[in-house]
Amino acid sequence: MAIFVYPSVNSQQAVPVEKFGLALTDTVVWIDLLKGTPEEVAAVEKALGIALPTREEMREIESTSRLYCEDGARFMTTSLLYSTESDAPESTEVSFVLVRRFLLTIRDVEPQSFRQTAALFARRTSVSRDQVFIALIETIIDRQADFLERLSKETEELSQRIFRRLPQAKESESHLREAIFQLGRSGNLIARERDCIVSLARLVQYAGHEDFDDGGEGPVSPIYPRLKPVSRDLQSLSEFAGFLSSKVNFMLDATLGLINIEQNAIVKIFSVAAVIFLPPTLVASIYGMNFVNLPEKDWHYGYPFSICLMVISVIVPFWFCRRKGWL
Repeated sequence: MAIFVYPSVNSQQAVPVEKFGLALTDTVVWIDLLKGTPEEVAAVEKALGIALPTREEMREIESTSRLYCEDGARFMTTSLLYSTESDAPESTEVSFVLVRRFLLTIRDVEPQSFRQTAALFARRTSVSRDQVFIALIETIIDRQADFLERLSKETEELSQRIFRRLPQAKESESHLREAIFQLGRSGNLIARERDCIVSLARLVQYAGHEDFDDGGEGPVSPIYPRLKPVSRDLQSLSEFAGFLSSKVNFMLDATLGLINIEQNAIVKIFSVAAVIFLPPTLVASIYGMNFVNLPEKDWHYGYPFSICLMVISVIVPFWFCRRKGWL
């Protein structure tokens, strides 16, 4: 738990703020509040003269709770997937606050995008608030794009496995059942990613509003033109995520259809077998009756005749079913 401030000149690394003292020198442009304690939050609020959103307010889904202006500052909160390299990515909320010449970020996790942005500006001699903000958003979008590309590759490999013919029906049913679980996981991740993309798009659109004047302390920052490419990237990611979602739904329907086909094939075998063995069962039932006046009861060749009749009654339906392609 710490506050990090990033100087804008000769910055080699973030400077941790000890004892909750926040010295906002002329070189500081980025204040990063990571897992802030109540004391640290109070120190930042006192230094910037604003009230920071609580974790409960950051989790609100209403746009007015996530995107608003207050005390000359612009508050923007977005959902974000992190640990996308693992098999179980998690979601969190990250808040961006544009106040005067500072960028304040509030977060409870350490996404790779923040570390990459910090390393990027550590090699620069001069940066501004808008540059850091745009770089952070672009890095986040790049990470989300990489995650979608990985999901797309996994989905394509899964598609090839689903539609590949297996020699044994038992193996086919097993791998189709496994494919359903993988498709469910991919569909869930894509849905969560689409939610993050929509949230990011709203944040970028709100950040680019021209009516924000930094609390009346100066002219509007020319951030809107630089956010246009970011908006186009988010639009393309949203369309790609929609395509992946449609593809996963198609594959899920196809997998369920293939499983139904295999189950119907098994049921068809039993149905045909029942039809084939119905005539001999009828013959055996007729000659199994114990009536006194049964004509063939005392016939010397009655038993071999009934056996031959049952065999013929099996062969004829079997030949008919084979000719129709039912077997």
